[in-house]
Amino acid sequence: MATPEVLQEISHKVTQAQLARYADASGDHNPLHLDEEFAARTPYGRTIAHGMLVLAFVSETMAKSFGRAWMCEGKMKAKFRAPVYPGDTVTTSGTLKSTSDATATYEIVVRKQDGSDVVTVDATVPIPV
Repeated sequence: MATPEVLQEISHKVTQAQLARYADASGDHNPLHLDEEFAARTPYGRTIAHGMLVLAFVSETMAKSFGRAWMCEGKMKAKFRAPVYPGDTVTTSGTLKSTSDATATYEIVVRKQDGSDVVTVDATVPIPV
């Protein structure tokens, strides 16, 4: 299998209902994500998406391109840059950063509809020989 230079972009519109479902699935019921009254008193001013939910979009992008290799042996190093709010649409894209004999590393960006980066990731996946 050839190592792609560019990964397929994937977009998601984040909703408050999605945050509630993610909280139930993950057990992370932090009021910053769920309670609009609580979140209004924080520096964010309103509820924000769970960081791990946003990272799941990165994993989805890698899994669509690399399947089992990503799911079993993929690694990522992430930097959170800005919050994602309900109503935001985020798009995950990736470009090949480097390769070795056994791995490929991609620079992944999760970007909001206004063009701002919310998460940047170096994602490394084994490549078939």
